[in-house]
Amino acid sequence: MSRSKLHDLIEMAREPSSERRRELLRGVTDLFFTSEDARGAGEMELFDDVMSQLAGEMEDAVRIELAERMAQAEAPPRSLLRDLARDSSIAVARPVLEGSSALTDEDLLSVARTRGQDHLRAISQRPVVSEAVSEAIVERGDHHTVGLLLQNEGAQLSRETHELVVDRAAETPVFHAALVKRKDLPVDLLNEMYFVVEAKLRGEILARNNELDPAALDAALAAGRKQLAARDGTLPSDYAAAEAEVRALRQRGAITPPVLAGFLRSRETTKFLVALAELADIDFHTARRILERRELDALSIVCKAAGFERSLYLTFAVLILDREANAMGRAREYGELYEALPMEAAQRTIRFWRMRRRTGDVAAA
Repeated sequence: MSRSKLHDLIEMAREPSSERRRELLRGVTDLFFTSEDARGAGEMELFDDVMSQLAGEMEDAVRIELAERMAQAEAPPRSLLRDLARDSSIAVARPVLEGSSALTDEDLLSVARTRGQDHLRAISQRPVVSEAVSEAIVERGDHHTVGLLLQNEGAQLSRETHELVVDRAAETPVFHAALVKRKDLPVDLLNEMYFVVEAKLRGEILARNNELDPAALDAALAAGRKQLAARDGTLPSDYAAAEAEVRALRQRGAITPPVLAGFLRSRETTKFLVALAELADIDFHTARRILERRELDALSIVCKAAGFERSLYLTFAVLILDREANAMGRAREYGELYEALPMEAAQRTIRFWRMRRRTGDVAAA
């Protein structure tokens, strides 16, 4: 570093005038970017020490200008860069948090764990966000922050972090679309989203399932979570009796689709659900969710995958909708959707729901 610029740096540290400091700051910063002589270890350390001290004493406009320039540097002064990233003013911190490739994961985690949502959102917009940093953002971020992270294709999320987001998605519609559209969302977790998203996104889930090759499907099932069935609540009080009766009927070969319709028609709800779960090879909780929420599109997947006739599905639909004035009209509408649903897509989707049944059986054993 030349004697004149070294003098400027020392003078800037002593200068009481903010305008004069700003002028000297620009001059010394220009030197940092233009002169190789300013990059020596000793000069860099001096520059870093003085600049770190002075930056905290300057008004926001000066610090913002400094942050914008340092965000573009390949090897900026380390202490200064970290101070700018942690600055309490997001206007100062944002250029560095969003754009500096010199910040390490350790630097970013320090900010993510100690600063507020604005800082987390800035980190979420980086071209690349590591798994560790994404996890910290999901743990501390509000819905808007997590939504921004999910929209960033450069954000890397571990399976565990994806699970955290899927759990939150049950109560957070604001980032359903971003989560479903993520290409790296494990497909078994994608299918968990089916029951919480709107119709358009359900269609996207089915389309993704239809594109899966068998090997990818098997790998996704093998990676599935082990606590699914346990999260769905307790069984109804008449479950044991209903299960015993359905088991007895099944042993005689008497559990048929018409019997199923009879249970529903006579409002023997638990028997219907137990029998549907048996015939379709899904777990009881999934069957109950479909019935209680009148999830007729989900019911169409179950019936199609189980090989039920369209007429039986329509019978179920009318009985489930019997309290609605336009039950027949809606049933016909769903019947058309039933016809359009590819058998292969239904079978691939139902395999994820069947995983819940196997998990529940293991937990009960």
